[in-house]
Amino acid sequence: MTGLVVLGGVALPVTAAAPAQAATSGTFAYVTNVGASSVSVINLSTNTVTTTIPVGNHPAGVAFTPDGTTAYVANAFANNVSVINTATNTVTATIPVGTEPLRVAFTPDGTTAYVTNVGSSTVSVINTATNTVTTTIPVGLGPSAVAVSPDGTTAYVTAQGANAVTVINTATNTVTTTIPAGTQPDGVVFTPDGTTAYVSNDLSDNVTVINTATNTVTTTIPVGTNPEAVAMSPDGTTAYTANFTSNNASVINTATNTVTNTIPAGTGPIAVAFSPGGTRAYVANENSNNVSVINTATETLITTVTVGTNPFGVATARVPVVATATCPTGSKITGGGYQQSGGAVPPTQVTDRPVGNTWQVLADNQTTNYTTVTPYAVCTP
Repeated sequence: MTGLVVLGGVALPVTAAAPAQAATSGTFAYVTNVGASSVSVINLSTNTVTTTIPVGNHPAGVAFTPDGTTAYVANAFANNVSVINTATNTVTATIPVGTEPLRVAFTPDGTTAYVTNVGSSTVSVINTATNTVTTTIPVGLGPSAVAVSPDGTTAYVTAQGANAVTVINTATNTVTTTIPAGTQPDGVVFTPDGTTAYVSNDLSDNVTVINTATNTVTTTIPVGTNPEAVAMSPDGTTAYTANFTSNNASVINTATNTVTNTIPAGTGPIAVAFSPGGTRAYVANENSNNVSVINTATETLITTVTVGTNPFGVATARVPVVATATCPTGSKITGGGYQQSGGAVPPTQVTDRPVGNTWQVLADNQTTNYTTVTPYAVCTP
């Protein structure tokens, strides 16, 4: 029997024209709102909220998979993680974890997520293919933030109650050492080359700088009052801290490990993230229910985006177009492809592949905000 081309679940002859399937690509920020049990989605090209996603009770940390197709939200009072499909902005799964999950980080290949459980002093390890917890790691008292090294071999977890950083070997998911930090360490981030980690210490008003090769502290940087979080620019030259009580962000030059500027933000800055290109920084202000948008070239506030009640976490990503064509029941996928129109994406930014009995297209559109892709699947009985 001859093959079939399938678009949107309808079997078509190979030569037939296929209707287009539209999807939106671009750069977005997800902001968790602990007081509203929701996530605000900000389009970074317009700095406007485009939709709001209901999630679990008291959503805290949020992170995107490296390919931008999925986001995980740690729901502190629900003891679970919401899994969001970023193409549809809908929750597709809920994963039970430990007590009071606070923050989440992915390995560079996106296969594993690490979730800190502040109430049970553990880290839940999640297989992202199955959305299930594969193991639980005991760590230091009151784990808050987690970051995975760029090479994927190590995870750093800030232990607020131990004034330390717990180091996890991701191959064995065991604790290998503990590094002293400041008082109540809350945030952690690696430089892009993985040689250095920065830890924001909430109650000592400083940042601990760690040499990751030796797991030793090399210096301490005074910043603003109650730095709740720290973020690294994509090029690794600058780190920003969100200073909760002083209502500002400290700018750290990573070459000199000195504060070069302080930028006013909203009330109660509690999280910070750079845009994927590094041209903007987004600071979530818990007590003013908004996000401060900073131009990183001029280090000035350019606008403020109103979000939900008590924003707590923020993450940014380039979200690709995701479109699929599925073979009908009883047939088998043997190939596929795609066509596109509108804002065409270079072939180097497009991946198409079989996923189960569907043909999936991911178009990472870095040049325009809208693209129409038409996937097709070749099916045989």
